[in-house]
Amino acid sequence: VTKLDVPGNFKSLLDQQMAGPSSEALAESDFPVQSFKPKVQMPFRRIPGQNPRKVVEERKRQLYLSFDIAELLASKGIDSNQLMPRHYDPDNIPPIEETKDSVFPIYLPLKVFDNDEYDCRTPEEWISLGLEPGSSDRKPVPGKALLPTDDVLGHEDPKNQELIYKWIDVGVLDYDKETELYLVHKTDQKGLVRDEEGKPILNGGITREG
Repeated sequence: VTKLDVPGNFKSLLDQQMAGPSSEALAESDFPVQSFKPKVQMPFRRIPGQNPRKVVEERKRQLYLSFDIAELLASKGIDSNQLMPRHYDPDNIPPIEETKDSVFPIYLPLKVFDNDEYDCRTPEEWISLGLEPGSSDRKPVPGKALLPTDDVLGHEDPKNQELIYKWIDVGVLDYDKETELYLVHKTDQKGLVRDEEGKPILNGGITREG
């Protein structure tokens, strides 16, 4: 039996090795890893001839990440900025020649058309994705929300004619059963969900002070 002779410059040899691209998420994130995993309806034990569960999960995850809700709506001729009802202004009604479908403005909120019968998860299950194993703090869950680009005017008058609505990356913080509404927070330029002090927002933003 011979022992392994380690060269003296072993560390420098390791530094010179060029490894290929890694699938590990190296960027800083305030979202748990499991919050990006899709729900897969298949047994945990692989049946001969079928793909492993992890392979199916990863393929679906990559597929869902390739979708963009704004592009999907635009492909159907839907302008996301017009989905939010605005104040009725009889003095600024576009002529019939400029309207495509109807001369009447949009006045019904999206909630009227909401249907959760085919949702793969309940709101409580979505929120629970922010819980990491072994941690008592609940992190935000990634999502998209149709929000005004002007936060100040959007809070004062969400139906203002001057507002522009876009699909924005948000962190879902909490859910209210009574109003059936989600509490969301816009991500910053780095995709993080931070408060005014730059700290991660945990447990729906609830602190000891309230």
